[in-house]
Amino acid sequence: MSTPLRVLIIENSEQRTKLLLGVLHEGGYEVEYQRADSAPALAACLEGKNWDIAIFSAVTDDFGIAEALSPILEKGLNLPFVVFADGAGEEAASEAIRMGAAEWVRRDNPAQLLAAIRRELRQSALRRRQQQMEQRVRQLEKLEALGKLAGGVAHDFNNVVSAILGWAELGARDVEPQSDAAESFEQIRQQAERAASLTRQLLGYARRETLEPCEVDLNSVAGETISLLQRLIGDKIEVTLALAPNLGTTRADPSQIERVLMNLCLNARDAMPEGGSLRIETRNVSLSEMSGSRQRDARAGEYVLLTVSDTGTGMSPETIERIFEPFFTTKAEGHGTGLGLTTALGVVTQYDGWIEVVSRPGEGSTFHVFLPASEAEANAPGETGAVFAGREGA
Repeated sequence: MSTPLRVLIIENSEQRTKLLLGVLHEGGYEVEYQRADSAPALAACLEGKNWDIAIFSAVTDDFGIAEALSPILEKGLNLPFVVFADGAGEEAASEAIRMGAAEWVRRDNPAQLLAAIRRELRQSALRRRQQQMEQRVRQLEKLEALGKLAGGVAHDFNNVVSAILGWAELGARDVEPQSDAAESFEQIRQQAERAASLTRQLLGYARRETLEPCEVDLNSVAGETISLLQRLIGDKIEVTLALAPNLGTTRADPSQIERVLMNLCLNARDAMPEGGSLRIETRNVSLSEMSGSRQRDARAGEYVLLTVSDTGTGMSPETIERIFEPFFTTKAEGHGTGLGLTTALGVVTQYDGWIEVVSRPGEGSTFHVFLPASEAEANAPGETGAVFAGREGA
C-alpha cells in the first residue's frame, strides 16, 4: 500500500522532475507535488498549502539553495529541506546544512534519498508533537492564571449582586404592587439575576462553582435546550435533531452541560446571519471504533458524543487554533465576551471529556463534544431524526 506524500519539488528541469517522481513511486510513495523553478513560483507554492517535505534539485545562478531556503525559514515552517543534486564536496554540503538544509543526497544514490525522506519525516513529526505539547502547556498556564483571577472576581461580585437582590426585594415590599416603583424594583431584580448568571459562568470557568453531578441524558438536554432557544435561533435556521434512542448517560451537572450546548448553538446561529441548517446529534462511541482522534487528550473507552453542526461561514485553521482562548472572539465589538467556548471547554474538561472542531471557511463548522459514558459498556449506536424550523414567538 502506497504512503501519501506531499512534496514540494524545487527544480528547473521537467525531465529531472520525472526521474525524481519515479524514485519516489518506486520507494512506495503516492506523491502529490508541485514544482517551483523560481522564487515567485516557490512563494506561490508555499501559500495555503501544507507540504510534508521539500526536495531541492536545481542550482542556478539566480536561484540557489539560499534563495529557496529563505522564504521557508522566514515563514517558520516545519518543512524538512533535502538537497538532491549532483555530487558536491564536503564543504558545499556542510554549507547547505549550515544554511538550514536537513541533508544533502547525491543524485546517483536514490536509495539514500528514500532513507533521508523517511528519517526527516520522523523528525518532523517529533518536532510537531513537541510544539503542540509546548503550546498546550502555555495555554494551560494562561487558563490557570485567568481562572484564579476570574474566581476571585466572581466571588466578590457575587456578594455585591446578593446585596442588590436583597435590597430590591425589601424595597418591593414597601411599595404598591402595581406601582411604577414596584416595576423599577422588578427591573433591578431581573438585572441582578442576569449579573448572577454571569457570575455563575465565571465560577464555572474557574471551576469553583458548586456542582450537582448526576446521571445526565444528553437527549433530554438537547430537547430542552432547543425548546428554550427556538425564539433566539429564529425562523431562518432549520434545526435537525438526530438523537440516539438508546444513548448512554454521563455523570455531570445538567445545568453545565446545558450551558455548553447553548453556547455552541448560539455560536452556530451567529455564524449563519442569512439562515442555514443546524444539526444536533447524539450517539454512543467507543474510542476503538474511531479512525484516530485528532485530540491528544483522548483516551480509550466508552463515550457519549454530542455533535453540533452548522452550515455557516466556517473558520480558518488560524481561528480554530484560538477559539478556546479566553476573550478571543470573531464577533463584532459588543456582541460576545469571548468566554463562551472557553467556558464550554472548561466544563467538558472538568468531566474528563474533550471537544474536537472541524471547520473550513465557507463550509460550516462541526463541534464534537466527547463525555465519558457512565456504564462500562455503551449500547449499540442508533439515532432517530426530527426536523423543525425555528419559529419566531414559539
